[in-house]
Amino acid sequence: MEASVGLVVALLKNLVPRLFSLAEKKYNLYKRFPGVVTYLVNKVPYIAAALQQLGQNGQLVEELNQLAHDIEDCIDHTNYRELQKEQGMLVNSRNGKSIEELDKEMVRLKTEVQRLQPIIDDALKKEMDRLLMPNASGTPHRQSSLDRLVLPEELFGMKVPMKELREQLIEGEPKQLKVISIVGFCGLGKTILAHELYESLDGKKFKERAWVSAAHGDSRELLREILRQLQMPPQETSDVLQLSVDLRDHLGNKKYFIVIDDMRTDLWNTIKSSFPSNDSSRIVVTTRFQSVATICSRSTNGYIHKIGRLNQEHSKLLFQQKACPMEDLNYPEQDSADILKKCDGQPLALTTVGEFMKKEGLPKGHVCQKACDLLRFHLHSDHTLKRLYDLLINDYTSLPTHDHKACLLYFAMFPSDHPIRTKKLMRRWFAEGLLKSSNSGCDPAVENLKILMDHNIIQPINVSNNTDVRTCRTYGMMHEYITLMSHSENTNALFGDGSFQPKRVRRVSLRDSIITDANLEHKLPLVRSLIVIGNADNAMLDFNKYQLLKVLDLEQCTNMQNEKHLHELCNLLLLRYLSLGAGVTKLPKKIKQLKLLETLDLRKSDVRILRPEVIKLPNLVHLFGKKLKLQKKVVLASGQCKLQTLAGFLVEESKEFAELMSQMKKLRKVKIWCESSVTYTNLQEAIQNFIDDVDKSANDPRSLSIHFEGCSEDLLEGLHGSCYLASLKLHGQLLKLPRFVKELRGLTELCLQSATKFTDDLLTALCDLKYLKYLKLIAKEIDEIIIEDGKLRTLLWVCYVLECPTFPKIEEGAMPNLESLQLLCKDVDGLSDIQIKCFTHLKEVILDDRVTNDTKLTWVKVAKEHPNRPKVLLLKRLDPPGNDRGEDSAFPGATENEIIGCPVLPEEPVQDTDSQMTPGEANSAIYDTTGPPVVFAALPGLSISGNDPMAY
Repeated sequence: MEASVGLVVALLKNLVPRLFSLAEKKYNLYKRFPGVVTYLVNKVPYIAAALQQLGQNGQLVEELNQLAHDIEDCIDHTNYRELQKEQGMLVNSRNGKSIEELDKEMVRLKTEVQRLQPIIDDALKKEMDRLLMPNASGTPHRQSSLDRLVLPEELFGMKVPMKELREQLIEGEPKQLKVISIVGFCGLGKTILAHELYESLDGKKFKERAWVSAAHGDSRELLREILRQLQMPPQETSDVLQLSVDLRDHLGNKKYFIVIDDMRTDLWNTIKSSFPSNDSSRIVVTTRFQSVATICSRSTNGYIHKIGRLNQEHSKLLFQQKACPMEDLNYPEQDSADILKKCDGQPLALTTVGEFMKKEGLPKGHVCQKACDLLRFHLHSDHTLKRLYDLLINDYTSLPTHDHKACLLYFAMFPSDHPIRTKKLMRRWFAEGLLKSSNSGCDPAVENLKILMDHNIIQPINVSNNTDVRTCRTYGMMHEYITLMSHSENTNALFGDGSFQPKRVRRVSLRDSIITDANLEHKLPLVRSLIVIGNADNAMLDFNKYQLLKVLDLEQCTNMQNEKHLHELCNLLLLRYLSLGAGVTKLPKKIKQLKLLETLDLRKSDVRILRPEVIKLPNLVHLFGKKLKLQKKVVLASGQCKLQTLAGFLVEESKEFAELMSQMKKLRKVKIWCESSVTYTNLQEAIQNFIDDVDKSANDPRSLSIHFEGCSEDLLEGLHGSCYLASLKLHGQLLKLPRFVKELRGLTELCLQSATKFTDDLLTALCDLKYLKYLKLIAKEIDEIIIEDGKLRTLLWVCYVLECPTFPKIEEGAMPNLESLQLLCKDVDGLSDIQIKCFTHLKEVILDDRVTNDTKLTWVKVAKEHPNRPKVLLLKRLDPPGNDRGEDSAFPGATENEIIGCPVLPEEPVQDTDSQMTPGEANSAIYDTTGPPVVFAALPGLSISGNDPMAY
């Protein structure tokens, strides 16, 4: 029910500005229409506010849900009709509702609101009376963390993390308080791991010890419980301040060990002054919030352990132990692969689903497959899955706003085990109307995604920095939960064999669908989002069905018929997001009808010539292609173009593109190929205009990517003057650093790639870039230089991708803030004269997985001797070069990578949990030694990575 409320409230809030817009347009409608719209404008906010208090009233919520969707449908039908009228299109019963029908529908909606208002008022009064009753509580009781502990025999895959955490308890230098944070999504065993640490021999050496749960969220009760366990009963009248003073005085100079389970940000800020920093004391906190882990450990010489999933072997063992009778444990052909995939290495899921399967019988054949297919439908009804279901609900309801919940449910459109491209996802959120753009300078989609990741409900796979995540996914059972919620609300339909077809579905995901007109049970007039993967019958690709469609993703559709399908989709007048795939070779002239289109993605298509009508689309913001050329010269009216992203153009001798680029005043991201050796005077002028630092206070995320292999280096040398860029990627023959790079204001990210080598002149010039944070160098080799004391003071992240690994000599005091060192060179030998002790902020070292075992062991040993104990990670290449699938890859020739554990080092395993997300944007994934990918970060652009297989 909470899912229902979240969706309806988010929808109602977004309807208000759309109703205002409808009223302001003063369409030539029947005289009753404006009055009805004004009435709804006044009543919809009231209904939304009421819903937030009436989350448990099932029948009323269901009626309001239907009302909200009916209002949205009426608005969209009205807008569609007016767009038809503006473009002189014929309006009939097949392609649009008549004004008479819309007028009647609006009146009906007003009548429905009038009918529901007294019911809402009565429900609100009853809810207020309930809250005023003695002992009434608006928040559910939180179960104690100790009540949720799993039995010791269920502890799988804990040996390596336990060893690492026990080492963190051992006395070291400096002798001060250290806060150890254990973070990860629910059900992974954070509490178990903390409890095992608390009861370990090392944990019992502390004289002052306490284990407390913060699940109740009461800082006063938390401090009182700590004092009680330390044999110092608190006064009943003591407030938080006095309790804090009492605890601090009691601990004094004593060596203490306190575990606080289920920590929240506000609690830590309240109680942190209670703990004196002395004598190697330790506090362990468990939390599912990444921000809480960072805050708790940031200021105390702290340590963050991001707990991972169980690996395949441990997952299978745990599942079999729970699912199989003892006599069947050795059954040779257990068909549990799909079940294990859904459990996704989550111990609680493996345990509860295993117990559920034990009731169903031995997990083999059709029994296992049927249970797997229907698992989500058993979540809320089977008592053996109750613990898991309660946890999923708690994760969902913990999200701060209904917008977050509505955006989370959109993940049900995608397969659970595939990465989702976040930038595409956020554009879809806007296109479907789940979010509205903000004038505050803060991107609501980025903030939404940050919250979802902070709660560890959504997990970043490839990360460029804290606000720019390349791909992400949700974990297995959370995907089952949100899919169930979406199905129950008729929001999503994942059509495959046609077995599940909701009547009023609003999102459809087709995956090799076999649905035809003969077995299509319901028409699909209300669909707003459509994704087609693989084959689909012509019945489902009849775009006349989807009049109100706003998001259409055909990137992976394998049977698009160019003429027919493209002609039909050009009648989708409300379309805001469109991506096309292979088989599409040209765009029809009718594409000019898509006046509301904001994103057009042609990278997977075979379109190479771009029609001028596309550039002239009045609301187009993002245009992506692959070596596109302009069909002919395009002249834009002043202020007409809204394009911010122009990516994938092949610039030739003609001046059309350069002149067009100069007309685009709102550009923020440009990616171009230059493959000719001719002089690019016009292009040079266009680039100069793009990077000119006109507003000296500008701080926009302006980025430029140029692939100029085979083009004269003079193209770059001609750029000069006061310039601004936040990110720059250059791929070509670079003998020296272009002059304009040295003069750039705001440059924080730089990626350079050459087929030969970088000279000492170029490398020395790089050392003078005062504000650089992220640097990536890809070449055959680099000259040896010395990076002197005080150089590259702001650099946080550096990556070398070299065939011949020679590295700069780094003096002490150079690169003092470096956090991530990446040596992606298979022939690295040992430390290669790199001394990491001078990097006092170092958090990770990443090596090519093809380096020798001796080199891996050497780096593990040196990392353990470093005060920060940085993680040592291995990067493995998965794809051959030349598979240009990355959304934001600057150039082709990238490969897919992953970070893996180190199986050749069983006694001293390479660590894989990350205490901080490092900046950058290579497509890689950190793999726990115990399981599937968590996160790995790298710089955008010219990487040996750059592509995610099957990313949506």
